[in-house]
Amino acid sequence: MSKETQPQLATPAASARAATIYDVAQVAGVSHQTVSRFLTGYPGIRPETKARVEAALVELDYQPNLSARSLKSGRSHRIGALVHDESETGPSLTAHGATMEAREAGYVLDVISLDAHDRDSIAKSLALIGPNTLAGVLALASTDEMVHAFEAAHFTMPTYVHSEADDTRLAKTDVSRVGMPALIAYLRDLGHRRLAHVAGPANWSAGRNRARAFAAAVEDLGLVHAGELTGDWSARSGYDAIAGLSDLPDATAYVVANDQMAIGTILALKRRGLRVPADVSVVGVDDLPESAYIDPPLTTLRVDHVARGREAVASLIGQIEGVPARPVPIDIPHVVVRESSGPAPAR
Repeated sequence: MSKETQPQLATPAASARAATIYDVAQVAGVSHQTVSRFLTGYPGIRPETKARVEAALVELDYQPNLSARSLKSGRSHRIGALVHDESETGPSLTAHGATMEAREAGYVLDVISLDAHDRDSIAKSLALIGPNTLAGVLALASTDEMVHAFEAAHFTMPTYVHSEADDTRLAKTDVSRVGMPALIAYLRDLGHRRLAHVAGPANWSAGRNRARAFAAAVEDLGLVHAGELTGDWSARSGYDAIAGLSDLPDATAYVVANDQMAIGTILALKRRGLRVPADVSVVGVDDLPESAYIDPPLTTLRVDHVARGREAVASLIGQIEGVPARPVPIDIPHVVVRESSGPAPAR
């Protein structure tokens, strides 16, 4: 009997009970031992078999019984994750990737949201972590305050800090090494010679790195750094950075350190009577989902936040299980051209 003729079979949804590996095995047409090997990351499963098991897991909405698994193995399958305020889209996408990676590896990610700039908030969040019930602890907030607090804490389980290292000439992030130079070269090719930067907060390594990368790319391409403004990653701060100036920088393009601030920057420039992109171009970094739907749609540097979250959890699980971390492919940042950028206006 083909799979298409099987809807009369009792399924977990129909019987109002949680799916088991035996249900998954029946739908996938494999043994329950194969499903168990798949769930524990056994590498020797044929690709076509893996595809059938994955499809069955999705179809049945299979949720692993982590309590039973933990009792049997004698160890926890819960990971505590300290995450910056999820109203900011970049960190929330990273947390989403981390959650998916944990779930697919048979772990649950317990997310603790905090203000990563507030030492008291960080201290209280660290105190919430139950050392006897977690397999590991993950920090997904890379402010200086968060990194310092996390490194000073004493944990009895594996830990991992997802923190962007400060750039040096010898070790650069993909945004600094490839992405920002490509974004600046794109504007140069449109005829822009004077570029201003709206930077992220200086207590975030990503803010410092993007500001350094902007300045280095402008210098390397023989362009003019027309000034730097600062925001806090929010759209409001991008708006305020422009709206609060008595005189705007003498620039034909603004390179903004993230898309949310770029959205605010565009609105502020419009309210000052400038047309985007006829009078001034605006580009961002991140390629958030809403960036394609603002007016005008935002040209931006696409950054693979979801994969970075997956990579962080894979690294931590490698520590927990004492095995090499699962390699996670991460897309190299690249320019996504939309309507917020255009040729430099004639002077």
